[in-house]
Amino acid sequence: MTRVDVFEDIFLVFLALGTLVGIIVVSYTLYNAYKYRDTEDRTDDKDLPALGELPTGGGSGKKLFVSFILSAIVVIALIVWTYGMLLYVEDGPDELDEDAIEVDVQGSAFSWSYEYDNGLEPNELVVPADEPVQISVTSTDVWHTFGISQERVKADAIPGEHDETWFIAEDPGEYENAIECFELCGAGHSSMDDDFRVLEDQEAYEEWVDEQFTLDITLEDEDEEPVTEGVDELTLVHQEEEGHEYAYDGDEFENGSITINEIDQGGDYDVEITPEGDEFEPVEESIVFTGPSDETFTLESPEDEEDDEENNEDEGDDETDNDEEGGEN
Repeated sequence: MTRVDVFEDIFLVFLALGTLVGIIVVSYTLYNAYKYRDTEDRTDDKDLPALGELPTGGGSGKKLFVSFILSAIVVIALIVWTYGMLLYVEDGPDELDEDAIEVDVQGSAFSWSYEYDNGLEPNELVVPADEPVQISVTSTDVWHTFGISQERVKADAIPGEHDETWFIAEDPGEYENAIECFELCGAGHSSMDDDFRVLEDQEAYEEWVDEQFTLDITLEDEDEEPVTEGVDELTLVHQEEEGHEYAYDGDEFENGSITINEIDQGGDYDVEITPEGDEFEPVEESIVFTGPSDETFTLESPEDEEDDEENNEDEGDDETDNDEEGGEN
C-alpha cells in the first residue's frame, strides 16, 4: 500500500460517512417538516408546540441516548482507524528497512541535490515503480520543505536536522517540476522545483544506474597524443568502502582510452597507473566519481621531469646570484 492509497482511502471513508450522515439528517428534517406542516384540516393536538412555547421534550430520552451512543461509536471508530492508517504512513511498510532505495536530499537556495546510498549523485530524482524509497531530507542554509504532491510526500528540510520519510511510486513517467519547496524560503522560492522520473521496473532502474556509473579514462603524453603503448596496469581503489577495487591491463585500452562500467559505488577513488619499462613515470592521483565522468591523465617521461628539475635548479641559482649582486651594491 502506498501513501497515495492511504490518503485516498481516508478521503473516501470520510466522504462516504459524511454523505450518509448528511442524507439521514436532511431526510429526517424533511420528514418532520412535512409531518408538522401547517394545513387547514389540522386537528387540535395538545402535543403540538404552540407559538412562543419552548419545547419540553417527551418520553424517557431514549432517542437522544441511542443517537448519542451511535454517534460516539462512529466517531471513535473513525479516530482509531484513521490513527492506525497514519501510523502506517509514519512508519512505512515492512520491507522499507530491507529493500528500500535510500536517498539523501539536500535543499539549498534555491535547488535540490540528491545522493543515493551507492554514492550516486544525479541531477534529478529517479526511482523504479512499485519499489519503496526512503529519503532523508536536510538543508544547508534556511528552512525548506521537500514535497512531491502526486506521491503525497512532504518533509521539512532544516539545517542540522534530518527528516525521514518514504514513498512508493506507481505510475512510470517523467514529471516536470514535480518536486517543489513548500516553505517560503526566499526570493527564488517559486523556482525551487525539480524533475521527477519513475522508471518502469527494478530492471530499468538498474540499467539507469549502470549508465550513470560510467567512467571514461584517457591516457595522453606531453604532446596530448593518445598513449597506445607502454602502460602495464591501471588500478582504481575506493578510499572509504572496502571491496571496491578494480584493475585493468594496458591491453584493454583502445587508442589510449578505456570505458569502465562495472563500478557500483560512487565516491573518492585512488587512481594508480603503472607503466611498462622506463618510458613513463607512474601516476598516482585521486578522482571523485559520483556519476558519468571523463578523466584524462598525462603520462610524463623521466627526461621531462629531469629537465624540469634542472630548470628549477637553474632558476634557483639565478635568484641566488641576483641576491648576491644586490647585496654587493
